[in-house]
Amino acid sequence: MMENFIYQRTTELIFGKDQIVLVGEKASAFGRKILLVSYGGAFNENVYYKQVVSSLKAAGLTVYELGEIKPNPDISKVREGIGICREKGIDLVLGVGGGSVIDTCKTIALGYYLQEDPWEIFTSGKMPEQALPIGVVVTLAATGSEMNASAVITNAQTEQKLSFRSQLVVPKFSILDPRLTFTVPKEHTVYGIVDIAAHVYEQYFDQVPDTPIQDRMAESVLQTLIEESDKVIADPQDYGARANIMLASTLGFNGILGIGKATDWASHKIQHELGAIYDIPHGGGLAIIFPNWMKYVCEAGLGKFVQYATRVFKVDPTGKSEKEIALEGIERTRAWFNSMGAPSRLADYSIGEEHLELMAEKATKNGPLGNFKKLYKEDVLAILRMSL
Repeated sequence: MMENFIYQRTTELIFGKDQIVLVGEKASAFGRKILLVSYGGAFNENVYYKQVVSSLKAAGLTVYELGEIKPNPDISKVREGIGICREKGIDLVLGVGGGSVIDTCKTIALGYYLQEDPWEIFTSGKMPEQALPIGVVVTLAATGSEMNASAVITNAQTEQKLSFRSQLVVPKFSILDPRLTFTVPKEHTVYGIVDIAAHVYEQYFDQVPDTPIQDRMAESVLQTLIEESDKVIADPQDYGARANIMLASTLGFNGILGIGKATDWASHKIQHELGAIYDIPHGGGLAIIFPNWMKYVCEAGLGKFVQYATRVFKVDPTGKSEKEIALEGIERTRAWFNSMGAPSRLADYSIGEEHLELMAEKATKNGPLGNFKKLYKEDVLAILRMSL
């Protein structure tokens, strides 16, 4: 039966064309000094970033900038941001970007109130009792960080990629204008779509019975992603497709799909080890790992995989065993990823066997992964070898 749950989100979601002009008004409710976090460089020359700065200054706010945030954002930028916040007396941390920028903002906001190094949040679980408020202007549909309590940060020195969750870092407001994603390069659009799907899979594949509402919501998000991915790749400036993918990103990881369920997250943890050592795109790693995870665990719950295959990909079950139906759904998942141009093998990133055992060991050092099927070191190693 469905598990007990408490669900709470406090983010003001501001969605649609021209909503970016509201950023100064929304930010001013939290104080006068803003730390503006972004990718920096050429990104800060685009018209939308300039609109953000203009809106903030028109509201009479003082803006300090932290740029050069990279995919797989590093703890070093968090430390730099905390230093600015303390020196300047920052009132609001505002991110303009995708998940890497937003997760950097979240860690800065929480680490500001921590006496120790902010990496202690990830390694020791040290959590302050407060955080600076956070605002977001989303430029990439992928992680859902604009409306959730999670953050993932890399430590390049220790080759670790770790996460934390805290309700203190749920953004106070998030502005989502689909037009800001028009110029996202194809490969990052694809990685984003895979990431959204992966978030849905992590919450969809579980062993808790009688969750039809959550399952059908998840299936709807997946079906929409499949339909809209074709459109956005054919026409990157298709507003309707960009809007639906952007909303799918938010719904895919704001917690609503996982209420009352025992969610999994094993594939994400495996990918985190890949990202920590090889610094590959998150969505690219997930595109490789997830179908292989599906193949490896499907017999632990064939009924759920049959449901997935028949509802999401409309697999015809006539004359087929449950295993055959499940595997056809998994193969269609791989075919969908491939049709967008996502990688399918670790070899696509020139990754071989040299660190597989190390990654499997690191992924499971705190115990087995996942809930759909518990994965121990030998299981993770098997999935990684399947992915070569």
